Amino acid sequence: KVMIDFVGKLEGVVFQGGEARDYPVTLGSGRMMPEFEAAIVGMNIGEVKSFNMTFPENYHGKDVAGKEVIFTITLKSVEEPVLPEVDADFAMAVGINDGDVSKLVDEIRSNLAREVERRLKSRNKEAAMDALAKVATFELPKALVSHEMERLMHQTVQDMEQRGMKMKGMQLPPELFRERAEKRVKLGLVLADLVEKNGLDAQPEKIRALVEDYAQSFEHPEDVVRWYYADPSRLQEIENLVLEENVVEWVLARAQVTDKPLEFAELMGN
Repeated sequence: KVMIDFVGKLEGVVFQGGEARDYPVTLGSGRMMPEFEAAIVGMNIGEVKSFNMTFPENYHGKDVAGKEVIFTITLKSVEEPVLPEVDADFAMAVGINDGDVSKLVDEIRSNLAREVERRLKSRNKEAAMDALAKVATFELPKALVSHEMERLMHQTVQDMEQRGMKMKGMQLPPELFRERAEKRVKLGLVLADLVEKNGLDAQPEKIRALVEDYAQSFEHPEDVVRWYYADPSRLQEIENLVLEENVVEWVLARAQVTDKPLEFAELMGN
């Protein structure tokens, strides 16, 4: 993991989102463009390096998509992970009170199995939603699309600010988010129609089961369950997820499905 300052310029002018200070980058994580990460490799602390990079044509930032820019990077610090020995002390440090390493292994295995199941569900959900978006053809309400474009734009700006980028006074054109907004609006309308016509409402027991499943990832699951049920807006988020799951199950039961072998590393995004 490294800490950098960077400035990106297009034709001599800093482009939107192209500047940040004290920005953390974990090399190999895929968070940054491969060419950007490659330029950092081999740098020394305090070194300043400039390089040219061309963004892909389909890059989300339309101002720089398909264009060559110049980045200047300053490497400020480097952190190398030190792996501890897996023993009783380590087990106790991560919550296994009696220090039994075998219990730690079982817990890790259980968590991995749960994460694999979630990611497989997520892939199936994405495939089902893409299929629905393709077959659904109707004119979208312009007001809903415009509202969603604005929402996505503000959300992106907030995310970039949280990552250390200077966005004060800068605005991303809402038009950048039209494609995503149209898809989200279309799917929202399609899902609502399918739920109503096919009785796919979120049942209380399924909502409870999903909350408890999420809670298992935390040290005190019962507290997490209470936290969800203490706020109707938080519980509404879970209800929406259950509705989506119901629709996905309905689609998969009626669609032609082809199984695809998948390596663990690919599933986990490595």
